[in-house]
Amino acid sequence: MSGDHAVDRATEAFVAHRNLLFTIAYEMLGSAADAEDVLQETWLRWVQVDLDQVCDERAYLIRITTRQALNRLRMMSRRKESYVGPWLPEPLLTAPDVAQDVELAESVSMAVMLVLETLSPTERAVFVLHEVFDVGYDEIAAAVDKSLAAVRQIAHRARRHVDARRPRQVVSQREKRAALESFVRALEDGDLQGLLDVLAPEVVYMGDGGGVKHAVLRPIVGSDKVARLLVSRLTFLQSENPTPVAFGPTLVNGSPALAIHLDGEVDAIMTARVEDGRITGLYAVRNPEKLSHIASENPLTLQ
Repeated sequence: MSGDHAVDRATEAFVAHRNLLFTIAYEMLGSAADAEDVLQETWLRWVQVDLDQVCDERAYLIRITTRQALNRLRMMSRRKESYVGPWLPEPLLTAPDVAQDVELAESVSMAVMLVLETLSPTERAVFVLHEVFDVGYDEIAAAVDKSLAAVRQIAHRARRHVDARRPRQVVSQREKRAALESFVRALEDGDLQGLLDVLAPEVVYMGDGGGVKHAVLRPIVGSDKVARLLVSRLTFLQSENPTPVAFGPTLVNGSPALAIHLDGEVDAIMTARVEDGRITGLYAVRNPEKLSHIASENPLTLQ
């Protein structure tokens, strides 16, 4: 095979599976920037492969991506140990078709991504590949360099762990949107009772400023504490800035979310976990490094 033809074939296969590879890397890492780096590393290795010896290009690309993502994930684990405050996954602008795929939308939701953070790197890789993308155990074993029996055990352990912590029910996009609209209306009005009506009693609020922007340094639990904190924070921001704080609807990680604008710039992305019509989790990302993709990129179509 000539060099140019080999590169063309490699490029064609990589482009055909790029969305899938990005989504696998993102779900393993929780970072779009790191997922893009993993794809770059995958491409550099892929173009060195003799494609005449490859029986299944998709499986081979998944194997490279998984191994590179595992290496990156172990590096990130050390980085997170010195992170200031809670570490939240990087928000990902997603196209409407992601929300229509219920299983995919749930798998990239902030609530589930936070659960994935509690898995070991290998457990996370096995769970993402098998449960989200239905990759066979034999392919996963090759990707994570484990025996077939070990991969089956890891998959069972990871599934049980995630099922015990993920949202109990699938919530419609309409219900999530309605809860967020009620939340914004009450917050803008400074209506504490309105906030208490939409926040579940056990609601958890988490903020991620990365030590660069002001954010809570630990989770805040309880509707009264969360409501008073948010009203106080919004009042302070309104008093300090000549332009009003603006809440705009957006679609992040496959679900309705809020883009919070300050002085015309995206200051935060807030996502919510909704159960039984009330908000049980609020996640606000303010770290500028995690918002760079939000302002500059078009919504992504995942696979």
